[in-house]
Parts: sequence; C-alpha cells; structure tokens
Amino acid sequence: MKVRWHIFLFIFGFAILSYLQRTSLGVAAQNIMPDLHLSQVQIGWLNAAFATCYAIAQLPGGVLGQKYGARLTYIFVGVVGIVATIATPLAPVLLTGTALFLALLAAQGLLGLSQGPVFPMTAAVAQTWFPQRQWAVTNGLFSLGMNIGGAMTAPLIVVLTGYFGWQGALLCIALPAALLTVTWAWYGRDTPKLHWKVKPAELADLEASDMEKPAPMTLARMGAILRQRDVQLLAFSYMCFNYVFYLIGTWSFLYLVQARNFTGLESGFAGMLPWIGAGIGAGIGGYLSDGLATRIGYRWGYRIVPLVSLPLAGLLLLVTIGVSAPYAAVGALMATFFMVEINEGAYWAATMRVARADTGAATGVLNTGGNMGGIISAPIIGALSGAGDWNTTFIIGTVFALIATACWLVIDPDRRVPTRAVTPVANGALA
Repeated sequence: MKVRWHIFLFIFGFAILSYLQRTSLGVAAQNIMPDLHLSQVQIGWLNAAFATCYAIAQLPGGVLGQKYGARLTYIFVGVVGIVATIATPLAPVLLTGTALFLALLAAQGLLGLSQGPVFPMTAAVAQTWFPQRQWAVTNGLFSLGMNIGGAMTAPLIVVLTGYFGWQGALLCIALPAALLTVTWAWYGRDTPKLHWKVKPAELADLEASDMEKPAPMTLARMGAILRQRDVQLLAFSYMCFNYVFYLIGTWSFLYLVQARNFTGLESGFAGMLPWIGAGIGAGIGGYLSDGLATRIGYRWGYRIVPLVSLPLAGLLLLVTIGVSAPYAAVGALMATFFMVEINEGAYWAATMRVARADTGAATGVLNTGGNMGGIISAPIIGALSGAGDWNTTFIIGTVFALIATACWLVIDPDRRVPTRAVTPVANGALA
C-alpha cells in the first residue's frame, strides 16, 4: 500500500473520533438533562457553544495548519480534544448550578476550537498527498469517516452508559483519541518528501499531477480568497446545507426518543441508522463527483450531484414528519442523510480546485460558512423541539436545502482564486 493511504487512514481516524466526541453530548443528553437539571434549551446552547467556536476556528485552523503542517496540527487537535472531552463528565464532580453550566459551555467551546482545523486540514492533506483525480473521492471518504463516528456514537454511548453511567461513557471515548494522537505523532509527516517510507515511484506520480505547493499566507492572498465569488457561494451554500446536517446529526436521536418513542438499546440502534445512510452517501458521492468531473469537466461534474440530491433531501425531511410508523421515519431520516452527505466530496473538491495551493485557508472559509449553519440551527431547534414542535424544525430544514441547491447553479469550480502575481513573458503573453 502506498504511504499516502497510510496517512489517509490516520486522518480518517481523526475524522471518526471528531464526530464521536462532538455527537456524544446529543446522545447522552437524555441522561444529562435530568441528572444535572438542564433544559432542552440549555442543551441547545451547549451545542451552539461548540458550533460557534468550531466555526470561529475554521479559518485560523486552515491558515495555521497550512503554515505549521498536518503533523503538528493533528497533535494539537488530539491533545486539546482529549482535554475538552474529559472536562464535560468531570465538571459535575466539582461544580453545581450556574458555575456548572458555564463550565459545560466552556468545555463544548474548547472542543469546538480543538476540532476547527480537522476538516480544512483533511483537504490540505488530500491536496498534498493525492493527485487531483482523487480529490473528491478522498474528501468523500474522509466524510465517510466522520459519519462512521456519528453512527457509532448512539449505540456506543447507550451501551457504555448502561455499564458506567453517562460520565464514564464520555470518559471512555477519550482513550482511543489518546492512542491515535500518540501514534500519529510518531508516523505522520507534512509532505511525501519528508516521509522515510515514500518511494520514488509514489513521488513521481504526485509530481506528474498539476498540484501546487502551499506558500506562506499573506494578507493580500487571504483577501483574494475571501473576495472570490465561488468561495463565497460555496461557503453560503454549505451554511444552508449544514442546517440540515446539524438537524439530523445532532438532534435526530432526541427526535426519535421524544417524537417516535424509541427507548433503551433500540433507541441507540435506531439513532445509528441515519449515520449509516450518511456514511454510504459520503463514500459514493466522492466517486460520483470525480467520475462526472473526469467525463464532462469540473464545472458541471461537481454541480450535478448537489443539484439532484439536495432537493431530494428537502423532500425527504417532509416525508420524515409525514409518515406514521416509527421505523418509516428512521428510514426517511437515513435516506435524507444519504442525500445530504453524498455532496461532501463535491463541496470540498470544488473549493480545492478554486483555491489550489491555498486549500487550507479556502476550505477554512468553506467550513466557517458551513458551521454557521450549526450556530443558526442550535437555538432554533433547541427552542422548537423543546416545545414539541418538530414539524416546523424539519420544514425549515427543507427551505435551507433548497437555498443550498440554488447556489450550485452559479458556482463555477473552474474560476481560480487570483493569488499568484501575473508577470509578462517573452512573447507578450501573461504567466
């Protein structure tokens, strides 16, 4: 196996654990609320604290990750994420009342800050370690990893809670994160040329592609990235897209417990199914987008999947609240999440194609926009669901899915961020 795929497996592992860490609160919430006397609105604010800090950390995470490299960045992600993960179950041992709630907000905020660089750097790793023909599929597979983490969370937390209580369950998930971080610190490297196991044939394959090397970031180049029309459109579309993602990823477990009356271990497995649909969608979507881009060009190759799947996702949200049978609702959620996550490869690969050497920074902008969807969704869904109005929550999700679709009609992945100086060459052309 080429070393690039070993590196991929490590980043895939970080993607899995990032979603295991961030979604565990939503699953444990059914035990946390009565134990700590928290309301559903307060759980919404805890989710908002994570989403806000996560969004704030996207652009700095991408820029600093581009500067310091993947190896140090993921060591930071692992260490700080472990601290934040164990802070939530330990805080009630020391604090009560308002002080406890503020500590929980701080822990979720710290977790968001720690995970900010994760996905901008997955794109940067793909840009550095893989040829362009594999960018969409690589990003799709990274998204498959995060969905595996999401799928594992509900049954894992339910089972661990049965043995160790919700605090013990959250402490347990810090152990694999520690093991992954230590192993990555030993094996990971920033570029293929720095890795002792990369052979000349693998380097030649990468050097034959039209990949560009990252360069030190400047304010002028950062300004060009922020002003580029397609980066802005992709970020706005991703924000709308992520309202639907956060709706299902963060809140579907409580929806199934409260509105569909799932209980016990059955609730854990029912909560896992939408994530399985998401994982399948993320894996397939990357292959579809790369295949279409190769056959018909990048502009329409990256557009087709979201133009078809996002309206279907919006329709399936309405089906979810319209069906009467509980498992029919689970099936509709699974299909919705499939239709949502089939687009991850297209979003990230399109941004990488627009930005090229500035992939870390540009995908930081993309994911900042995306996680604004999480910031917007958390208080809205917390308030509506706390009042038992799940129907309005899902209808709003449909509206966001349609807005995300409309943006793809004008997104053009063939336009580039103008971050390189334009200089004349001998024949009078521009280089």
